[in-house]
Amino acid sequence: MPTFLHVGCGQKSKDRTTRGFNQPDWQEIRFDIDPGVQPDLLGTMTDLSSVGTGSLDALYSSHNIEHLYPHEVPVALKEFYRAVADDGFIVITCPDLQGICELVAQDRLTEPAYSSPSGPIAAIDVLYGHRDSLAEGNLFMAHRCGFTQKVLVGTLQEAGFGAVISIRRAGPKFDLWAIGKKGPADEAAMHALAALHFPG
Repeated sequence: MPTFLHVGCGQKSKDRTTRGFNQPDWQEIRFDIDPGVQPDLLGTMTDLSSVGTGSLDALYSSHNIEHLYPHEVPVALKEFYRAVADDGFIVITCPDLQGICELVAQDRLTEPAYSSPSGPIAAIDVLYGHRDSLAEGNLFMAHRCGFTQKVLVGTLQEAGFGAVISIRRAGPKFDLWAIGKKGPADEAAMHALAALHFPG
């Protein structure tokens, strides 16, 4: 059974990941920095030492890398790269700063941009972290860096991923999705992965 690491899982399980991973033939390992969410493995994105080299078929990271400082991002991606098998891949989604900054340029910094299970989200929440969570003392939610589509793709390529495919979703989603394949892959193979793991 193929295995994927669900990085920064929070309270979520594989039914809140992608269509491709939410299948009976995929085994999920939940990984988080917060012991309160009862992950299978406890740790940080910059230290996956509890995960064996090449032991994963895939890795899923949703809205996590923006919580790292810029100098930590290459460290985390090198760990992601190390942990997946030679034919493995990673799926990453994070906020789209280009779209969010368009709202800021329109002087809509604190206006609700979209609704989430946590309530209305404004550009300021995407730039710096969810204000209500931070006010409640959950400083894990602070945002310390950000990405445009071009920067995210380039960062994955610099980390060694041989093939990368990405999409940018405009408002009200304001997010980026990317798949990085550890080994080389042709365009058809990457589009097949995208069909399974990118939102419809």
